[in-house]
Amino acid sequence: MRKLFFLMIAFLLYKNVKAQKSIKDESVVYQQERMVHKQWDRSKFTPTSGWLGINPYYWMTWGLHPNYPKTDHRPLSPTGPQTQRLGLVAGMSSIDDAYKLHADTLSNSAVLEIANQSGAVSFADPLWILYYSKELKPVLENSMASILMPLPTKVRVKVVEEGIYDWYKNQLDMLQERIETARTSTLDRGARILAYHRMLKEYRALYGTWSTRIAAAQMTMRMTEQQQKVKTNNVTIDTWTPEMDVKIARDVINTRKY
Repeated sequence: MRKLFFLMIAFLLYKNVKAQKSIKDESVVYQQERMVHKQWDRSKFTPTSGWLGINPYYWMTWGLHPNYPKTDHRPLSPTGPQTQRLGLVAGMSSIDDAYKLHADTLSNSAVLEIANQSGAVSFADPLWILYYSKELKPVLENSMASILMPLPTKVRVKVVEEGIYDWYKNQLDMLQERIETARTSTLDRGARILAYHRMLKEYRALYGTWSTRIAAAQMTMRMTEQQQKVKTNNVTIDTWTPEMDVKIARDVINTRKY
């Protein structure tokens, strides 16, 4: 009895399962595809009007909405609002990138201009490092020792007593101050290099004047010593002999022209 009962239940269940039928309505499928933005194909708006437009299902479905198939309502359609929005976003993004590139270019140009004009980085200028710093070193590092040590002792005393040293040291100090001002001021690199070159020429002219005065002081000292020897009859001619006068007279006679 129990087995018969279970068999009847199994039979009823089987009959219920067989009673279910899989339904696939292509019109529903097409509408679902349109709802998920897959397609908006005019040929897939089913049911169609049929022969002579007498399909009642077409009129029940699309009769009240005749313009619906004609207009693509998908937000991501080629002309949809989301597509337009994304296009505008892409356009604005490219504009932002262009502005950013322009701003970065201006920033880099400003940094280069600051580096070109700022006195804080003038010490790193290649021309200063390789040439002008060496040529102007006697001016930048001038001192009593560097000026007087190369001179003989008597000449040192002479230039100090006559004020030549004070004059030269004062000129070097003023030139040094001008060089430091040109190095530390905010100035165009070209103008700074021209200032270096102009002051280098001034230093060379100043050094020439200093050398001339040193030479004049040495000559004055030698002449003074010779005068003192003449006054005290201390002049000696070690290389003179009577034969030298005879030789000179013969040379004059032999080389005369008449």
